[in-house]
This record gives sequence, C-alpha cells and structure tokens, in this order.
Amino acid sequence: MKHKKRFFKGTRQHYFLFGPRGTGKSTWLQRQYGDAVWIDLLDPLQFRSYEARPERLESILPTTSLSSVVVIDEIQRVPELLSVVHKTIEQRSDLQFVLTGSSARKLKATGANLLGGRAATMKMNPFMASELGDDFNLTESLSLGMVPVVRGATEPRQSLNGYIDVYLRQEIQAEAMVRRIDSFTRFLESISFSQGAVLNLSDVARDCQVKRSTVTGFVQILEDLLIADVLPVFSRRAKRNLVSHNKFYFFDCGVFRSLRPTGPLDSPAEIDGAALETLVYQHLQAWVAYSDAPSRLYFWRTQAGSEVDFIVYGEAGFFAIEVKNASTVRPRDVRALRTFREDYPDVKPLLLYRGKERINVRGVDCVPVESFLKKLKPNNPIVG
Repeated sequence: MKHKKRFFKGTRQHYFLFGPRGTGKSTWLQRQYGDAVWIDLLDPLQFRSYEARPERLESILPTTSLSSVVVIDEIQRVPELLSVVHKTIEQRSDLQFVLTGSSARKLKATGANLLGGRAATMKMNPFMASELGDDFNLTESLSLGMVPVVRGATEPRQSLNGYIDVYLRQEIQAEAMVRRIDSFTRFLESISFSQGAVLNLSDVARDCQVKRSTVTGFVQILEDLLIADVLPVFSRRAKRNLVSHNKFYFFDCGVFRSLRPTGPLDSPAEIDGAALETLVYQHLQAWVAYSDAPSRLYFWRTQAGSEVDFIVYGEAGFFAIEVKNASTVRPRDVRALRTFREDYPDVKPLLLYRGKERINVRGVDCVPVESFLKKLKPNNPIVG
C-alpha cells in the first residue's frame, strides 16, 4: 500500500504521542521531522545505553541556537529519561521534544514525571476510511481491520494473526506484567466475547477460572497497552434508570476478530455485527481525537434494556448513533433512538446499516455505513 496522508496533526510544543503498536506513529514522525535527533528505544543497543545511563541524552542534544526536534521513540521502555528531558526543557527553549509510547503502564507504575504538564498528550489511531480513500473496502476492513502495519503488509492476514503475539512477547512478557502468560491468553479469548457489550468482570473471571480481581488487573493492562478501552454510559441529566457498567472494545475490529474464537456454536452474524460496531467505534474515536472541538464518546443503556450504541457529545454536536449489520431497516430498529430523543430532544439520531440508500424511518435518518465512514473526517460535521 502506498503512503497515505494521515489526519493526525502535531503541535509546536512538547508532546507525548501515544498509540498502539503499528498505528504509524514512527512513520508519521519520520516524515514530519526528517532532520530530528532520533532515539529508538526498540533498538537493543540504544535501549541498553540509555537504561544504564539516562543522562547520556544530554551529550547528544544539538548545541546550535536554531530550533531543533528531539524524538524519543517508545519512551516507556526507559521512563527515567523523562527526568533528563524535564531538566533540559527548563534550561533550553530552542528544543522541542516528541515522545512516543505504545504503553502507559510502566510510566504510571514507576510514578514517572510526565514533564509536569509541560507537554501535551496526543494519540495516533488506526486508519480512517477517508484516509484510505479509494483503497477502503468495507468487507476487507471488517476482516483485516485498519491498523497500518497490517494493511501495509505483504501478507496482511499473517501480520494480523501475529499482532497480539508481538504484544505478548515485547510488552507483557518483557515487563513481567503477569505471572502466567497462559492465564492472560485465556483471558484474551474470553473477553473477546464481551466486545461491544456491557462488561461483566465476574462472568469473565468465572470463564477464565481466575479471581475477579485478576480480571480487573488484566483489563487495566489492556487499557495501559492501548489495545482496548471501556466506554462509559451517558448519564447527563438522566431521566431513566441506567446501567452502571462500561462497555468494552478492543481498539480495532481486525484485532478483535483475530482473538475471537470461532466454531460450530459461534454465529457468524453475531461476530460480523460486533466487528461492524467496532469499526464504527474506532472511526468515532479517531474523529474525536483529531477534531479541534472537544467531544466525548459514550453509550446509553437503560436498566429496562433500551440501548443506543454510541453517543457523541461536545462542542461539535450531540449525536446518537445506532449500528445495524443488516441491509434493511425495520421500525423496531429505531425504537431506542426514538426513546433517547424523547429524553434529549436536541440530539441528532442516526442509524447506520449495510444497505445502499439513505432513508428516513419514523423521523430517524438511516445512512449506509460504508458511505458514512468514507465521509467522516475530523473537523467536519458528522454526516446526518
């Protein structure tokens, strides 16, 4: 796949650039800062050098009075470097530090100084459909996902199948995050059944035959490694009794499918539906992250069982979005959106489906999901 221009935009101040492995952080930075001083902590020689003596950073910094950029790739591998960076920032105004990371766990665990608020925190997401342009294919994307390192591979399927193994080897095992990797592997399979669902930790623990507290810790590891997240319920000015648990998502639909066990008892339609919902989820997350106007993503579910997949709320607008893996829309499919609109008349309800035509069902716009994803761009209104 030829190079694709990303929507992500950096800043002139110091910043952390977080994101899962393979989302294109290093590629973007190399194109953006071709003349930067570059420290790659995935390189064994550089890792050992800076782990032994973090103060060595000072000896390689540019000495000119011209503004220069210093990139430290995978900063979480040697968090002690942050103290040296902090000291340098206070002494020199001609340097800009860009610090990438695919895990926040070690930084938090060591109580590392995150530069005392002097650096912004930004995130690189997988591809958006509008970044791929004509190369975006909905069926292919539902199968392979949108992670650049996978989509750009000669053998994308093999790359996807090995993606989690890289995390297990390079992150979890290397940093001794868990005592038994086999228990964590069973957990990954078990929690894949919770994709796009309200997360019940007790059920997952029972399935894995481990303590609930162990599962809680495993979920935190996934969040720290940036390969999964939980979505909170939208409860602002709530008029109904709502559920209290969050929904769970792996960050990419291809990664989810690579983890989800399949067999005679597994419904393809159920897996396809979860994958489609995940694809929409990751696009909305990228839209929120890359847009200038602050917004947040939620879901909504009442204790009576009425649920809307996604709520987008912020300065850019107020949207309720339901995703259906079907080529037709029935009146009952918009029932939850209409219920939500009863409580929040200002919301713009939207249903995304696998059909080809834009229609209106009982006052709710129903839009082909492929068209929606292709048109979704940061700082542009959500199509409605």
